[in-house]
Amino acid sequence: MHPVFASLAAAAISFAPANYATSGREGVQKATPASATSSRVQLSALESQLLGKINLTRGRRGLRPLRLSARLTAAANQHSASMAAKGYFSHDSANGGSFFKRIASFYTYHGYSNWSAGENILWSSPDIDSGGALRLWMNSPEHRANLLNHSWREIGLSAVHAASAPGVYGGDEVTIVTADFGFRY
Repeated sequence: MHPVFASLAAAAISFAPANYATSGREGVQKATPASATSSRVQLSALESQLLGKINLTRGRRGLRPLRLSARLTAAANQHSASMAAKGYFSHDSANGGSFFKRIASFYTYHGYSNWSAGENILWSSPDIDSGGALRLWMNSPEHRANLLNHSWREIGLSAVHAASAPGVYGGDEVTIVTADFGFRY
């Protein structure tokens, strides 16, 4: 079994829109959708189970459940697929762009007076399950804080499987999971 890694720092940032100006590969595949979780988003079994476990964990602590966001899911999927195809593991994009700019390109802040986004990522052997992913994040103070942030309203999830991932993955078979969190109002 391959080692399991969670990023060392969960990313979270808030900013006022006035302070910000925006400026399918072979061997990499999205997990097969198991069911429709919302009218616009289909999640794989791993993603759907992880969403359920995250919301159960939040509920046990008196926190509201997170709504599945099609836009945050698109951001998460793009990031997981990019990391798998290009062989890097980072909150930043492959071109060095910050995570919040990447998320904002999917989950816009235009028209909202308050916007915030955060992200948890991990990579593991292909047999990672929702319980294992949640345990990794809950055992990391930064990831735990992100998961249990009372401000989050929405979430996007993506689990991408790569049969032979390049770069930091050493050609190994891996699953890369991205959870993007947000609120805007």
